[in-house]
Amino acid sequence: MPSPLLITAAICGAEVFRKDTPHVPYTPLELAEEAVRCHEAGAHMVHLHVREPDGTPSQSAELFAQAMQAIRARVPMLVQFSTGGAVGMSVAERADAIRLRPDMATLTTGSVNFGDGVFLNDPTSIREIATRLRSFGVRPEIECFDTGMVDTALRLAAEGLVALPAHFNFVLGMAGGMGATPAHLEFIRSLIPDGCTWSVAGIGRHELPLARQAIAAGGHVRVGLEDNVYLRKGVLAKGSFELVAQVAAMAREAQRPLATMAQARELLRLT
Repeated sequence: MPSPLLITAAICGAEVFRKDTPHVPYTPLELAEEAVRCHEAGAHMVHLHVREPDGTPSQSAELFAQAMQAIRARVPMLVQFSTGGAVGMSVAERADAIRLRPDMATLTTGSVNFGDGVFLNDPTSIREIATRLRSFGVRPEIECFDTGMVDTALRLAAEGLVALPAHFNFVLGMAGGMGATPAHLEFIRSLIPDGCTWSVAGIGRHELPLARQAIAAGGHVRVGLEDNVYLRKGVLAKGSFELVAQVAAMAREAQRPLATMAQARELLRLT
C-alpha cells in the first residue's frame, strides 16, 4: 500500500501582501479561519508565520501564541512555526517563539539570496536555533533551498544538534536558490539518509507540478499562499485551502491516501 500523504499548508509567509492577493490572512483569527479551511481540504499541518495588523511581517511570540491558540481551539492540526521570519530579522527575534513549544519549527541550514536581499543563516546562527529547538523539545523541519544545506544538516546531526531520522522540506524554484525541475528534486532528495522523511515546496508556477512529483515519489507536500498565489495561470487562489484541495485531488488520482492525524504524528515522529 502507498504511504499516506501529509499536506502542509503555508498560509501567509512574510513576503506576500494584500497588494499581491486580497486573500492572504494577517490576524491570528484570520490565520485560524484559514487553517480550518485548509484542514477541511486535506491538510494536517500548518506552517505558520505571523503579521502585525497592517500586514508587516513579525516574529512576535505574543502573536504566535494567539494564532496557535486560535488554531488549536478550532481544529486538530499540527502547528509548525517558522524561524525564518523575514529578511533582516535577528536570530534572537526569529527564535524567540520556540519557547511556546509548537509541534515543530523550521531550521534553515544555510544562507540563500532572497530577491534583492539575503536570507542569512551563518553557522553560528544555525547552531543557536538548533540548540534552542533541542532545549525546548521542539522537533525541527530541516528547510533546504540548495544541496549544501543537506550537508550542513548532516554535520549538525554528527554534532548531536539534530536527531536523525529527521524531516526535510525542500524549497525549490526561488530566485537565488536551487531550481525546480524534476531532476533537481530527485537529486536533492537522494542526499538525505534512509529513514528520513521529506516534503517539497515549489515556488510560484512550480508548486503544483512538484507536488505531483512528490506524491508519485512517496514524499510529502507543502502548498499555500506563502509560496504561490495562483490556482492556475492568471487565476488567484481564494486562499491556501484551494491549493490544498488541488493536492488532495492529485493524491486521489494517484490512489495515495491522505494521512490521518495519528499517521501524520507517527511519520513526523511526534508521538
